[in-house]
Amino acid sequence: MNRRQFLQRSSLLAGGASLGAADLLASPTSAIHLPKGKAEHCIFIWLGGGMAQIDTFDPKGKGNSKANPKVAGSEYDAIETAVPGVKFCQHLGRTAKLAERLTAVRTVNHHLIDEHAFATNYVHTGRLISGSTTYPSIGSIVAHELGAVNPDVPAYMLIGYPNVSRGPGFLGAKAGYVYLTDTESGPAGFSRPADVDPERAARREALLQPLAGKIESESLPAQYREAQTEALRLAGPDFMRHFELKKEPAELRNLYGGEFGQRCLLSRRLVQAGVRFIEVSHNLNFINGTGWDTHNEGQQNQHTLIQELDIALAALITDLEDKKLLDKTLIAVGTEFGRPAAYDGRGGRGHQGTAFSLVLAGGGLKHHGAYGVTDELSKNILENPVSVPDFHATIHAALGINPRKDLYDGSRPVPLTDQGTPIAAMFG
Repeated sequence: MNRRQFLQRSSLLAGGASLGAADLLASPTSAIHLPKGKAEHCIFIWLGGGMAQIDTFDPKGKGNSKANPKVAGSEYDAIETAVPGVKFCQHLGRTAKLAERLTAVRTVNHHLIDEHAFATNYVHTGRLISGSTTYPSIGSIVAHELGAVNPDVPAYMLIGYPNVSRGPGFLGAKAGYVYLTDTESGPAGFSRPADVDPERAARREALLQPLAGKIESESLPAQYREAQTEALRLAGPDFMRHFELKKEPAELRNLYGGEFGQRCLLSRRLVQAGVRFIEVSHNLNFINGTGWDTHNEGQQNQHTLIQELDIALAALITDLEDKKLLDKTLIAVGTEFGRPAAYDGRGGRGHQGTAFSLVLAGGGLKHHGAYGVTDELSKNILENPVSVPDFHATIHAALGINPRKDLYDGSRPVPLTDQGTPIAAMFG
């Protein structure tokens, strides 16, 4: 019997108390209706560095980064989208035409110190960094709760560099990811050497069995062994064929654009293969010199990033829709914080967590083009604030997961989100 069960039973035995332990521990879901979507997959596009919402999905009045003194505002002109009254920046022209299929959530916010590592961890896990607990990422939670659609592939894949903020935390290695950085060759270590045929691999596995039987369950070696067993199961051509992008029509590959677009194309192939959650990192090569962290001169080449995002995101939405997969696949665009309207001394932007934009597309949700309202400088929230746990809860609910469910760190219950509530307007 765990502590919660003990307290609940004690309350029943006490009887007649006006507020028993069972009342104190009642699930918050008993008073809140939580929606439940029908999406089966999630592609999470990560824009590391801090996308400037005022220069992308929440444009305001035009500023001037080169004037003296500098004028706060958007770097680019705004354009109309397919949703009346909703505007995006001029470099999101392809995505603007698809605005009926997506929602720019403009009022996401957190009150952390605006530092990359803390904020990146928070947007991935929905929790503050703890000295005693390593919390799981949203990808690991989805993998833990739903598993892979097809047991022949992993539940969670990362197209980018591994990091603890993307990891399984206290859920253990079984909820971890398979990662790759090169779309041409796929994940390393999953192709056997030419001289190791299936029979030879089976003999090697048999040699390990006596040692494996001595490993205590729930131990770290046991978790490693479980991950190793999964890797051995996946190794071989049946899994690796999903990374053969050259089998896609050249016209489609060109539609997706450059390296980042090919990552997005691969994510679509992995959805078709049955992978449940795929994170795709953008701009690992810093094509504008600074990535999305547009301090100083990095701001002047920010448009190259936005254009690359526009090409790939629009292609992914269209491709999924053409293959009847868009309603089954939720696309989320994440970043650790936004940027202020004011410019720094060399014409770049600093960090801002008080209001920034994250994006949801497809997934069977009711889309609005944009949700939430910020002030004239996209700094303060005027209507419909959305916390990071709320954003996570919306993703979970879209996938049919109860965002208030308890996970367990040993015997300690940990709610799946930190009191996150799905955005009700996106359901029903």
